[in-house]
Amino acid sequence: MFLVPDFKGHDFFPHGTMLPFMKYKNLCVGLSIVMMALSLAVIMIKGFNYGVDFKGGSLIEVRAKSGSADIGKLREQLDGLGLGEVQIQSFGTDADVLIRVEQQPGEEEAQQVAANKVLSTLGSEYEQRRIEVVGPAVSSELRITGLIAVLASIVAIVMYVWFRFEWQFSAGVVLGLFHDVLVTAGIFSLFQLAFDLSIVAALLTILGYSVNDSVVVADRIRENLRKYKKMPLTELLNLSINETLSRTILTGVTTIAVLLALFFLGGDVIKNFTFAMLFGVLIGTYSSIFISAPVIDYLGIKRDWSGENAKAGTAGASARP
Repeated sequence: MFLVPDFKGHDFFPHGTMLPFMKYKNLCVGLSIVMMALSLAVIMIKGFNYGVDFKGGSLIEVRAKSGSADIGKLREQLDGLGLGEVQIQSFGTDADVLIRVEQQPGEEEAQQVAANKVLSTLGSEYEQRRIEVVGPAVSSELRITGLIAVLASIVAIVMYVWFRFEWQFSAGVVLGLFHDVLVTAGIFSLFQLAFDLSIVAALLTILGYSVNDSVVVADRIRENLRKYKKMPLTELLNLSINETLSRTILTGVTTIAVLLALFFLGGDVIKNFTFAMLFGVLIGTYSSIFISAPVIDYLGIKRDWSGENAKAGTAGASARP
């Protein structure tokens, strides 16, 4: 028989930790509002660097049949074709190349002609791996459906939180969600990073991560509202955040560790997606503490909202993660 070690786990954050988060609520909420305003201004002024999915054009993946791909030579060859902006980048191995050709005047046939011209210029030195052609009608539709997907997710999340908690919780969560999405989008606009369908997927994932973190904190706030009926609301919010701090930070650290591995080892194809996720996890953790909870403090909440049947001290209220 194998002996199983008697390991009871280790507390990364000692019980009784009481960091004064609510002391800085005005500063953090003010900073968040400024960040949202700046992000909106940057998006309106600079716009997004839409990828082929949203702008239309051709995406061609090729691989050198022998040795490494010569990016400089490829750029010289393709720039002389008169196809407008042609972006060339290596990804994966040194032999793999991703070529993006901007939207050509005309229908999808013009896009196909441009793609064929690129392939014929590359000649027999490169093997075609993948080719995608997105027309202007499809790219416009994808932009609209992507925006609808993000907005619909926010509405569904708000309805869920409103149904489960009181409206003050919902107001804090919706402000935090808009903050996370807007600031992340602002970063992409500021640095003109490629914005395509994978970034929309990242934004939707960020929404799910952020609301999960916010609901955990809100659940603890609700439990403490039932348990500590005479504790000042600001002190109660601070207590609730500290009680869930271990879970919040450990979940964030493990998620970031995986995303960092993907960012540095996953290649250029998913780099922007991974960057959006990394930034979103950080900003989502911040908003669940410094936006959602302070909004509840600003709006106030009735201490008897949980009903007459709520016990003064529930068994799970005193348990900490």
